[in-house]
Amino acid sequence: MEVVEKMKELFEEGHPNALASTNNLALTYWNQGRWKKAEKLQAQVMSKSKETLGERHPDTLTSMGNLAGTYSNLGRWKDAEKLQVEVMEKSKEVFEEGHPDTLRSIGNLALTYWNQGRWEEAEKLEVEVMKKSKESLGEGCPFTLMSMSNLAVTYSQQGRWKEAGKLQAEVVEKRKGIFGEWHPDTLVSMGNLAMTYSRQGRWDEAEKVQVEVMKKTKKVFGEGHPETLTSMNNIADTYSKQERLDEADKLQMEVM
Repeated sequence: MEVVEKMKELFEEGHPNALASTNNLALTYWNQGRWKKAEKLQAQVMSKSKETLGERHPDTLTSMGNLAGTYSNLGRWKDAEKLQVEVMEKSKEVFEEGHPDTLRSIGNLALTYWNQGRWEEAEKLEVEVMKKSKESLGEGCPFTLMSMSNLAVTYSQQGRWKEAGKLQAEVVEKRKGIFGEWHPDTLVSMGNLAMTYSRQGRWDEAEKVQVEVMKKTKKVFGEGHPETLTSMNNIADTYSKQERLDEADKLQMEVM
């Protein structure tokens, strides 16, 4: 707050330095979950950015995206969607369609659809992001892999397990090749694949992957870390569904 006040004294309110300091304070509120305070500052930054930098300036588009993210966290999906559509359309005009900022804006809108259960609309955008990301950033780019993972989750939510599993298996293999078998992102993607196996009733395959994830997670994060506990609970759930109740109970007691 002190920095913001001093910046306002040194510069006009629409100066990039003043806007940056206000945005940083909003981000602090955002990280603390103080959404209303973050929203007030982000709306101020967006308005001033439009006035001084113009509606199509990258910083203005970023400020609009930030405010939309806060609306999402407040469950104000319509407000978030309206801003995100505007950001997406302007990003396509300002940048190339395969530019990371454009792809990110499309992905953010897809996430808003996702949170409203609008799976077909989310899927359409996610497919677009994945294809363009592969073309412009490459198949092994972390952003591309994340877009594939997001699409797989959307398939899962629609009960399209085979399509989800195929994408997730591809993500696992690519992340292993790029990051290594012990990287947190690799372990998360393995857990997602195991969950898809579980939902298909492919218990042996699910268990094999989940045990590997649990062992590696314990070494990477430690035995009491939330990721480790989640991995243990996932195996317990697989045991329960196979009516291996003693094994499930033992793991669940350990998790508790």
